[in-house]
Amino acid sequence: MPQPQWSLQDAKNRFSAVVEAARNGVPQTVTKHGKPVAVVLSVEEYEKLTGKAAPQRPSFVEHLLAMPKDDEAFDPVDLKLRDVEF
Repeated sequence: MPQPQWSLQDAKNRFSAVVEAARNGVPQTVTKHGKPVAVVLSVEEYEKLTGKAAPQRPSFVEHLLAMPKDDEAFDPVDLKLRDVEF
């Protein structure tokens, strides 16, 4: 389905309608001399496209609560020490 298109003049005159449509999840294309020059998106869509959407990470408190307790065993780590010369 093609995106709704607005000439630049119409977009200026009906900017509230352009923004409201974009806010409702329908990107709005703005044209100048019949050629697409801009797209108006909702903030949510913009953040998804730019990767600036808040990642689904646990909060700091959730992170701390997820740590092993004293009575839980940690997995052993195989460390190889290197020789140090002085």
